[in-house]
Order: sequence, then structure tokens, then C-alpha cells
Amino acid sequence: MTTGLPARARPVARPAARGYRPDVEGLRAVAVVLVLLYHAGVPGLSGGFVGVDVFFVISGFLITGLLVRELEATGRVSLTTFYGRRAKRLLPAAGVVLVATLVATLLFVPVVDWRAFGGDMVAAALYVVNWRLAARSVDYLAEDTGVSVVQHFWSLAVEEQFYVVWPLLILLAAWWVRRSGWPLRPTLAAGLALVAVPSLGWSVYLTAADPARAFFVTPTRLWELAVGAAVALAVPHLHRVPGAVAPLLGWLGLAAVVVAGVGYSTGTPWPGYAALLPTLGTAAVIAAGPSAGGSGPVAVLGRPAFVAVGGLSYSLYLWHWPAVVAAEAWTGGLSPAAGLAVVAASTVPAWLTHRLLENPVRYSVTLARRPRRALAVGAGFTAVGVAAGAALLLAVPTAAAPATGQAPGARVLDAPTAGGSEAPAEAGGGAADGGETDGGTDPAGGGDGAAAQGITPDPLLATEDLPAAYADDCQVDAVTSEPVVCAYGDTGASRVIALVGDSKALQWLPALDVVGVRRGWRVETWTKSACPFSAATVSLDGDPYTSCTAWNERVAAELAADPPEVLVTSQVRGTALESGEESAAAMVEGLRRQWRPLVERGTQVVVLQDNQNPGFEVYACVAENLDDPAGECGFERGTSPTRRTLADAASGQQGVRLVDLTAAICPTPTCPPVVGGVLVYRQGSHLTATYVESLAPRVDAALADLLAGGGPP
Repeated sequence: MTTGLPARARPVARPAARGYRPDVEGLRAVAVVLVLLYHAGVPGLSGGFVGVDVFFVISGFLITGLLVRELEATGRVSLTTFYGRRAKRLLPAAGVVLVATLVATLLFVPVVDWRAFGGDMVAAALYVVNWRLAARSVDYLAEDTGVSVVQHFWSLAVEEQFYVVWPLLILLAAWWVRRSGWPLRPTLAAGLALVAVPSLGWSVYLTAADPARAFFVTPTRLWELAVGAAVALAVPHLHRVPGAVAPLLGWLGLAAVVVAGVGYSTGTPWPGYAALLPTLGTAAVIAAGPSAGGSGPVAVLGRPAFVAVGGLSYSLYLWHWPAVVAAEAWTGGLSPAAGLAVVAASTVPAWLTHRLLENPVRYSVTLARRPRRALAVGAGFTAVGVAAGAALLLAVPTAAAPATGQAPGARVLDAPTAGGSEAPAEAGGGAADGGETDGGTDPAGGGDGAAAQGITPDPLLATEDLPAAYADDCQVDAVTSEPVVCAYGDTGASRVIALVGDSKALQWLPALDVVGVRRGWRVETWTKSACPFSAATVSLDGDPYTSCTAWNERVAAELAADPPEVLVTSQVRGTALESGEESAAAMVEGLRRQWRPLVERGTQVVVLQDNQNPGFEVYACVAENLDDPAGECGFERGTSPTRRTLADAASGQQGVRLVDLTAAICPTPTCPPVVGGVLVYRQGSHLTATYVESLAPRVDAALADLLAGGGPP
């Protein structure tokens, strides 16, 4: 597809605009070295992630310059040629790296991550992985998924999404220039502003409101590419920068990049306004180059070593990250020295890829003459990358189904025992007074479930064994402060159990759902990620969790206006903020203040004691040790700050009951990961929905006197 311009709108590009820029190639070296050393864990480079932002500006500058020069020189832009160049430049190396990543994942990465990483690889090959990572970054339930082997592809995805849109905007501007006679570059600059200004505004807002998502999504990054594009549009005027000013501008820009790389950290809100420093610094280096000459940063950036590393930067960027992830998975963690060694070793496949594949395809005369063939070659390598991801998905093993014939994920309505029998519905639960219980004689009794009989749910699917409320979008995320209420149990009943709190409260829904149906109670969920039902202020990522505070106020007001007969709550957090410090006493007082108005209105508050915390991913351990899950994945029973906090908050409070089901979850001093063939744990200390549902008789027994009269037992 091409478009033309009238002769009067075809200014001749200055020769310098088409010239090779060694300082820009050297900037690539600075960017990739910052990223590599940061990922290696080298001290003193806590902000090395800004190298990606340097890449964005460079890419915006180079590609925009290429398109505009073509338009000015020929009056046309060939989209086929443009995308053919992008395809042969990026896709062959990416496809090969994805295949190598498949092999490394199969050899070194825990099997529990294969399913997620296989999907990531497919998304990476299609350059949409940034959106997948953004969704996972704000998914409270996905927080235990390992760092993706293709996480670094997110920045490449952002660039390619920009270059789907930007050439089309250039074509639109060319059409307008043809109709109106307006000058091309100012018209493009106006169009660029329409992209950059909203993008920067959204970046600042979303970084404050939802930093995990802001890091990955395309709209928060477009302005950085637009800054580079703006410098490209200004190229005909850059020679006017005074010779005395240009070197200073260039050196200050380079210093800004280095300062950001050294001074920023993962605690810096990003990208937001903080990204202005390295972004504008990079733009300053590029803009100052033509006038600064040898007095500018090119004196350093143009040295052969910098230029050589800059030329290798794309392959280095592709290869280093899978190597780091695989090495960390294999060794259990990398020291800075080991990380540096891994990064250094990645230069070997990077150089080979650059020399034997990237450059031969990039500079192929045949492909240059036939852009459609270049597109076909690129599509082939994309298919290779997609196939690599699909192969990883197909390689995910499945645990044997239980000998009882239950399929993984089947509903288990009675508590399992070591021998596979069912505990009677009237079996005693944990100590209702909150005391630690001795599980030695508990019917759930301490077996691990013979591995030969299979495990339900499959450990590889444990993270999907969730309460139905997640699929129903009933769990409020970390950003939202507006409550969402969903009904389970006997949804037509007039008597109400309100289940309120964070994900540790919501984990009990499968049992309460069964109890509600049996007893004729409606179970209403009021839950929010990482947000306990407390009047205290809690923190999230070190800052006050303001949306949690607002959510709590609204939930408390709505429940007070129409009090439930029973309120069930639990939580994972044991402290709250008091004078900027974490305090268990502040949480105790916050819980009591939240419960008191409801108790005064006749609500019975039931606090389900927090279950034991393994301190590691039990489901991942079981997946790797199916022959001996108890021996390899059991852990010692203990107490925790949250358990003490909940016990203290409930102690002596009229209308508040503490129910401790430890005896049914960890029936022996060494907590088994599997009981009666049922996997107990999913993410962190969360219980699988299947296991919680098996505890319905125990929950029913613990609440029997409160629920009596509501329906048939």
C-alpha cells in the first residue's frame, strides 16, 4: 500500500538525516548493558530497567526517520516494504530464541510453570505478550507464577504495536497534506502530539493507580516512542542548535540516562513522570548529535566497542533473559557474580545468531527486492515461535486420575482421610475457642494419600482449583473500591451468611456454598484482593492501601444498613499501619472496630482461623515429587502472626466466635500436602477449592448452633 504527495509537499531531506549515527548505535549499547547488568543483579544499577526506555526513544527516532524520508524523497510510503523490513529484522532471531527457550524450559524450569510459559511464548511470538503479562501482574491468584521466560518480549511487543499504528497515521497525514497543502512535518508533529500527550497523562495516572499494569501496557509507553519520533521530525532543524550548546545538551542527556540507571529502583513508580528523565535524556543525546560533533557524546558512544555492542544489542536482549531464568531455576538463585557470568555467556549465542542469521536475512538482496517474500519469511519464523509455545503446552504432564474414578477437579463433599474413607458429617471441627488442636485422633488423620491412587486436583492444575467466585468476577481487584456482592448457597433463601474479607476469606466459599444449600441459607460474598475486613489502614507494596480503606468503609455501611445473621471472615494479613509502621495491635483494634457495629445489630461474627502457612509452593513441590509428596513436601505445623492476631481480636468479644479447623487441615505435627488423595494447598497458604469443599461437614458442625432452624441439616 502506498500514498503520494504533491510535488510542492516534497522537501528534500538533508544528507545528514540519512547518515549513519554511531552515537545512536552507542546508545543502544548503553541501553542493553544497563538491562543486562540489572538482570544479572549487579549492585549499583538498581534502575537498569531504564535501558528499555532508551530503546523506545531510539526506535521511535529511527523508524520515524525512515518513513518520513521515504515519503519526502518519493512521495510514497510502501507498507509492504516497511513491514517486510521489520519482519526480516526481528522475526528470524525471535523465532530461533523461542525454540531455544522451549528447550531450556523443558530442561530447567519447574513443570508447574510450563502451562503459563507456553501461553506466554505463543503471545511473545505474536507480539502481544505485554497484555498477557499485564493481566497476570494484577491477578492476585497468579502472583506465585514464576517470572516468565519470555517476559523481556513485552517491550518488543509494545514497539511492534506502535508500528502497526504509526505508519497508518503517517499515511493519514500524507492524505491530509495532499488535500490541504499543509507542510508535512508540522502536520505529523500535530498528529504525534495527539498520541503522546494522552499517553503521558495516562502513564502518570495509571502508574499511581495500578503500577503493575502500567508497567506493561502499550498506552503508558507510546509517549516514549513518540519522543523519539519527534526528534526525527525535527532533524532538518537540529543543525541550528548552537555549537556551544549542543555538546552540553548531549552530555547532560547521557548523564540523565546514567543517573536514572544508578539512582532509580524497583521502588520508583514506573513509568509515569519518573520516566521523563531517561526518555528526555536519550532524546537530548540524539538531538544534540548533528551539531555537537566530536565534542558531544559521540566521543564515547562512537568508539568501536560501543558501536559493536550496539549492533549486537537486539540479539543480546533476546538471549540473555531466558538464560538468566533457566539458570535461576536450575540453581535456586543467582549471586551477582553468577548472574554476570550467565549474561556474559549469553553473548555467544547472541553473536552466532547475529552473524549467521540476523545479518544474512536482514541484508539479503533477494528479500530486499521482494518485500512480500520477506513477509513470508517473517511469518514462517513467527509460526516457529508459536509452535514452540504450543509444544510446551502439549508437554505439560497430567497426574493420574484417582483410583476412585474421580476426575481431577471433581467435587468431594466429605472430608477425606488417609485411608480414603469419608469422615462423617457430624465429625468435630477444630477448636471453636481458637486454641491449637491436637490432630492425632482427628478423622482427617495424617496420611499423604498414596501417589499411585492419583491426586485431586492435579498439582499442575492447582492454581485453577478456585472458588467459583473468581470465574464469576466476584473478587474485587486491588484497584477497585466499589464492593461487588454475589450470592451462593440457597440463593433464594432469606437468611444470609455474609462472607467478607480477602482471598483467605473467599477460599472458604466452596464449603459455605455446600452448607448454605443444605441448611437453606444464602451465602453472600464481599471480598477484595489482599484486603482484610478491618477498620485499620493496611499497606500494599509499602504504601497505604487506600482502595482497601474505601472498600471497607462502603462494605461496613452496606452491611450495617441490612445486617446479615452471620458474618464469616478470615484473612492472611496480621498487621496494620500505625504511624507508618506495621502493628499487630493496630490490626486487632481495627478488626474489633469493624465487627462491633454489626454485633450490636444482632450479627454473629465467625472468624475462621488462618490455616498453616507452608512457606513454599506445596503444589509445585508435589508436582515434582509425586512418588513421595509427604516426605518431600510436608512441613512443620507452627503458629503465625496472623493466627495470633485473629485469636487476640476474637478473644473476649461478645458475639464473636473463632473457629480453628487446623485439625482437619494439618492433622499431624508435620502437615501433609495431600490428604486422602486430595491436594491441600494451591498458591502460598491458600487451600484448594476441592479440599475446602471436602471440609463442608466440619464447617457445618462448627456453625451448627448458629444455623439451626434454617433448613434441613
